[in-house]
Amino acid sequence: MIRTQKVRLYPNRTMKKVLDDLCDYRRYCWNQGLALWNDMYDASLILEDKELLPNERKVRDELVADKADWQYQLSARCLQLAVSDLGKAWKNFFNKAQPDWGKPQFKSKKAPRQ
Repeated sequence: MIRTQKVRLYPNRTMKKVLDDLCDYRRYCWNQGLALWNDMYDASLILEDKELLPNERKVRDELVADKADWQYQLSARCLQLAVSDLGKAWKNFFNKAQPDWGKPQFKSKKAPRQ
């Protein structure tokens, strides 16, 4: 049996600021990772080299190597989770049986679900 637990947060002003910053950073990491993943994927298709195909580890290592100074103030786990979710999204892209099949897209700050 699978049980679901729902947790309701009642953050104060400081906690809201921190959560918003982390959500913004995760979206930033997703978009940066997706741009890098697309570039690596296109390069592997053009050069027809399967060794250049991107994966989670390559993209994560590249993003960590190119981190700016301000990124060290935020949680590194956000970067890891964003790249992990991006890897799952790309894996689902090649499985056409998925109900929301399609190429991963960039995330907007104006999206209703953050």
